[in-house]
Amino acid sequence: MTETTTDDPVHAWIAKSVEENPVILFMKGVPEQPQCGFSAVSVQILDHLGVEFVGVDVLQSEPLRQGIKAYSDWPTIPQLYIKGEFIGGSDIIREMFQSGELKTMLAEQGLLPA
Repeated sequence: MTETTTDDPVHAWIAKSVEENPVILFMKGVPEQPQCGFSAVSVQILDHLGVEFVGVDVLQSEPLRQGIKAYSDWPTIPQLYIKGEFIGGSDIIREMFQSGELKTMLAEQGLLPA
């Protein structure tokens, strides 16, 4: 995170949210009603694993939608963070789920029963 990031109120809010929530998904829509297929797949995977997570609807604010892309230096949404670490988007989440790596990571972080 650069100094410019902390000067930007949107980036500051994102940083605070990532820090305060062990698993957070920046997505289009909300977990109960995703607004795109990629967000829906990501929510389904997290729900299937049984991990508690916070979903943040980036469609609520254009500065938030653009801000999360700049914050992570990642061009697409959804974006998953676990314990403050940027994991990736829908394709990476799906690949990690299919390989078992996502479940292992969540368990090692104490976010799932081992």
